[in-house]
Amino acid sequence: MKKIFIYALAALALMSCGKKTAQTESEEQERVEQVRTTVLQPREIEREISVSTNLQGYLTQNVAPSLTGKIEHIYREVGDKVGKGTDLVRMDQTQYKTTKISLGNLEIEKNRVEMLLKSGSATQQQLDQLTAQYNSTKEQLDFLRINTYVKAPFAGVISAKNYEDGELYGGQPILILTQIDKLKALVAIPETYFPQFKAGMKLSLTTDIYPDQVFPATVEVVYPTIDASSHTFQCKIVVPNGKQLLRPGMYVTTTIGLGKANALVIPYQAVEKLVGANDRYVFINENGRAKRVAVELGQRFDQDIEIIAPEIQAGVEVVTTGQHKLVDGVKINVVE
Repeated sequence: MKKIFIYALAALALMSCGKKTAQTESEEQERVEQVRTTVLQPREIEREISVSTNLQGYLTQNVAPSLTGKIEHIYREVGDKVGKGTDLVRMDQTQYKTTKISLGNLEIEKNRVEMLLKSGSATQQQLDQLTAQYNSTKEQLDFLRINTYVKAPFAGVISAKNYEDGELYGGQPILILTQIDKLKALVAIPETYFPQFKAGMKLSLTTDIYPDQVFPATVEVVYPTIDASSHTFQCKIVVPNGKQLLRPGMYVTTTIGLGKANALVIPYQAVEKLVGANDRYVFINENGRAKRVAVELGQRFDQDIEIIAPEIQAGVEVVTTGQHKLVDGVKINVVE
């Protein structure tokens, strides 16, 4: 019995010794990652943003008369350039000519009643009725003239034709007229820049079609609301196009200068991306341990990128090499 007791004490001692050895080895073998860091300092940058969009004609008019019936003649074809007031379409003239004859007859009758009124052979009521009828018919004739002999409301180019002479006009526009000597575009700007955008701001456009040219443009309208889903607001820009090198539908990149600013910039490779999401983060050195900090990306400068986060200020030590091996809280050793 005494021997059994001694063996039990020995076993407990061995177990206690083994546990202590394992804990000691674990402490001695704590993971330490070798990294390089940089201390952030403000850097003066030229603040600008670039967004892409498609150009549109500044004005687009569907040539769609307010009359149904036969199309007598279409004066223009797709691609034709037209000036303001140019004849575009002539609709069936029957109703217009009939109304014009009626207006002439009413004018004669109105003049006759005016003469009779002076001699007392007609009443003022008769004249008033004829005058009202005359004015109504004149308005109708003006309406018919505009919609029978359709003219271009502005200078542009015919960009579509949907009918031929003699066809019956339905709901589809007969022609589409597009202004191209001046273009417009809508661009979506991140909400961060909303306070800096004003109507009248100058900007520039580039396109791969003319790689060596820069086209001036101006912000015409800043839309007053922010899109809650994309966190952007829209700007309408206007582009002079006197040489007509640019065309509606072209894909362009808009570059907007916002002046100088101080920013915190690090190498782009120092920024990590969360797997399965678009969230970005960096690691900073916090008392010898890695701390993961979510960041927003700003403007890019070749191999560097602006980072924005409340926890990242001037003087913070950001890991720039070895960050791929880090996890939040791991011990780090900064090497030169």
